[in-house]
Amino acid sequence: MSWLPTYHFAILKGFKRSSFYILALVCTMVVCNAQDKEKAQLENRISGLKAGNKFKVSDTTYINLLNNLAKKQRYYHTDSLLLLSRQALKYSTKAGYLKGESTALLRLGDYYSDQGDNVKAIRYYWKSSEIAKKIRNPALIVRSLNNLAGEYTYKGDYAKALNGYLEAIELAEKLNEIKMLSILNENIANLYASQKDYEQSLDFYTKVREINNKLGNEIFIAETLSNLASVYADMGKLEYAMFNINKSIRTFEEKGIRDWLAFAYEIKGKVYLKEGKYKWALFWYNQSKLLHDKLNDDRSKIDLLNGMAEAYLALGQDKLSEQYANEAFGISNNIQFIEGILKCAKTLYIIHKNKKDYVGALAYHEIYQKLSDTLTRNENKQSLTLFKTKMQFDDQKARMIVDNEKALAKQQSYIYATMAFLLIFIGITLIVFRGQKVQKKLNAKLQANHEILEKREQELIHSNDTKTKLFSIIGHDLRGPIAALNGLLNMFKNGEIGKTEFLEFMPKLRDDVEHISFTLNNLLSWGFTQMNGSYTKPSIIPIDTLVIENIQLLSEIADNKSIKIVNSISENTLTWADSNQIDIVVRNLLSNALKFTQENGMVTIEAYEKTDYWQVLVRDTGIGMESSVVRKLFEKNSSFTTYGTNNEKGTGLGLSLCKERVEKNNGQIWVTSIPRKGTTFYFTLPKAENKYSKAS
Repeated sequence: MSWLPTYHFAILKGFKRSSFYILALVCTMVVCNAQDKEKAQLENRISGLKAGNKFKVSDTTYINLLNNLAKKQRYYHTDSLLLLSRQALKYSTKAGYLKGESTALLRLGDYYSDQGDNVKAIRYYWKSSEIAKKIRNPALIVRSLNNLAGEYTYKGDYAKALNGYLEAIELAEKLNEIKMLSILNENIANLYASQKDYEQSLDFYTKVREINNKLGNEIFIAETLSNLASVYADMGKLEYAMFNINKSIRTFEEKGIRDWLAFAYEIKGKVYLKEGKYKWALFWYNQSKLLHDKLNDDRSKIDLLNGMAEAYLALGQDKLSEQYANEAFGISNNIQFIEGILKCAKTLYIIHKNKKDYVGALAYHEIYQKLSDTLTRNENKQSLTLFKTKMQFDDQKARMIVDNEKALAKQQSYIYATMAFLLIFIGITLIVFRGQKVQKKLNAKLQANHEILEKREQELIHSNDTKTKLFSIIGHDLRGPIAALNGLLNMFKNGEIGKTEFLEFMPKLRDDVEHISFTLNNLLSWGFTQMNGSYTKPSIIPIDTLVIENIQLLSEIADNKSIKIVNSISENTLTWADSNQIDIVVRNLLSNALKFTQENGMVTIEAYEKTDYWQVLVRDTGIGMESSVVRKLFEKNSSFTTYGTNNEKGTGLGLSLCKERVEKNNGQIWVTSIPRKGTTFYFTLPKAENKYSKAS
């Protein structure tokens, strides 16, 4: 029905096969027979059609049957899904049957989505939606947009996912596509649940249940109950979770819905796991596995394996726990499923910590921290928050428009009544003029209010952009090293590692602290400017003096890498600029040059006199950059991050800061680079003359 959060299945070892096991096995056979019967009916219809004398592969009925059978094969025989979809696409293209072509592309997107190939999946879903728009098939457009948004969800890009679902909802509402409205609203509910915004998630689930009651579809209701049970389990409301999952299981067993029944069993295991009933959790995980043996869906395997790893870990069976956790981690990496990698890394961190493998524990902890920052990054949360704010803004704007329309309608009715009354009198022209004047005044007031609302919207967007960038930098480039340092100090404090082992990490800790210090200096300077504004106070400054001071400041870094710094700037190279701002520019460019230059390399600083300005360059013999990277360096809101030759970290904020500071001082900044040859940064500053006596 909707986005199925990937809750998964694995083998339960060492559990007695009781009467419960036999009952579950019988249910599995009934479910399998029900769904296999549907596929057999489709196959028989295809065989009957092909046996006819007038059969052609371009027959639209035949193409539709191929697409329907491909859909049924999705979680059971992926090779058949790929083969049937390709055949349907080939025959549809040959016959010029655009609906069949769009549907086949949708099925191919499903195949590559399940393989973890986000790029191909997104490409096929997008092509499907474009063809659907071309033939004006709204139902197919909505389904394509839903699948496309779902793929962005798997990719971890919740902002694009939310935009896709909202676009699809708008179209579904126009078409009164109630079934798709249920699916789309449930997907948005799951997005909010993934961000732990359970209040907003439950609000959307309330909408979904209202829609499902209108539909009266038992299967839709059961699917929603399963997802809702998962959310309640994450919230810690385990009684609600168990109540909902038991209701959904009864429906899936009666209707023979194998994939959803496997998911429901896994959620029931999850509830028992959170209750601390680990043997019961493993029992239900095993029932899920019995069904999952008939499925072919790697993404739906990860949470089950990870859940079993947690259950075995709690029971003290660490070897089995590590086995399942490693299997889940391998699948997650194979299909590049970020949420799966995140959960498995957390479990593997605990396992390695328990067996005193602190190097392995630290490695998995850093993976967890990095991906946690990615999935919960500020732009995702801001996107969801901005959606709520935008809804409030739209409501306010709509109310204001309605109020003004009422006022205009009232005034217009007054004018018409006055005109009718004054038809008896000679002064009708004067009254009409007065009415028009009042109407224009109201229109002007409405326009002024509209402009105020738009201005406030822009201020809100700018504020959110600033906060997004600020917290993204803090989350990605400060939180990781600080969290690693904190974790290591706690292990030392608790006696989990000795003094010798602790000292082995000192070089890495020193690099992290230096990175944090440098990043904080840039961050504080940029943050102060963005949030309070800055005032440029130019004066006559000698560039050569600033360069010498920064060379002395960074000399230790250069000595550690045996890099030679050559300062070719002559004395009394005087410019008209703000000394503090240009000091930041020189320090960042020199620091970058040292970072990306190999040992025994060279960094050169030169200045050339032009007619009205000085052109300063910082050249290194480092690793250089591809042209695609060069284009990103000075983009607006860019925080491009990469690593130096000794894995030195950078926020990408430094170059944004440089660009801002140079331009505030009436200069320009640019870069040229050749891969494996080196990079040269250029910037210009006005000469020290009387005409630059005022601040910019």
